[in-house]
Amino acid sequence: MKILVIEDEQALSESILAYFTGEGNICEHAYDFESALEKIELYAYDCILLDLGLPGGEGLDLLSRLKARNKKDGVLIISARHSLDDRLFGLDLGADDYLVKPFHLSELKARVSAIVRRKNFDGDNLIKFNEITIDVAAMKVTVDDKLVVLTKKEFDLLVYFLSNKGKVVTKNAMAEHLWGDEMDLSDDFDFIYTHMKNLKKKLSEGGAKDYVRSVYGIGYKFADV
Repeated sequence: MKILVIEDEQALSESILAYFTGEGNICEHAYDFESALEKIELYAYDCILLDLGLPGGEGLDLLSRLKARNKKDGVLIISARHSLDDRLFGLDLGADDYLVKPFHLSELKARVSAIVRRKNFDGDNLIKFNEITIDVAAMKVTVDDKLVVLTKKEFDLLVYFLSNKGKVVTKNAMAEHLWGDEMDLSDDFDFIYTHMKNLKKKLSEGGAKDYVRSVYGIGYKFADV
């Protein structure tokens, strides 16, 4: 998953970042309104963890701007505000969930995972595409019940393709999703070619058909043959 943590409390922010990064996710952070606004306007995320009281502005204004641009990022509000009115207002603006501080990081992870599943895969832990089955929770891929062992990047790439199946995915979008906004998006995409080559080889050796098509000069498309 690619996660943006918008939280001005440094200790909490660092704790969340360390936890999700340790789970193998791509995590970015913003400590104030302006830096958060810049990130949500430039990049896409699987889930945004949004605090409401931020230096320089209000988190709910960020949520309003996000929805006004019709962006599909999942949003989980994390706030010390615990009144029913605050929760309902945030959810009515378009947040996917609302979690009151303090919270356990394990619960935060469960809420984030549920949001991503609902948005991308109708809430299901199992993603099925013809002979390919992905168990998102267990990070396991099988082809006709035969296990295919993938690296974390290869697994993330396959899930990303299936959440965008039938669409052309640019190499820039792939690099940003797998490495975050600190990735230098130059004209050298050798790292993308390498991961694509390895993913296709492993799926083929596992008995899967070749569903990946190169779109010259742009990127790739994952679709039925």
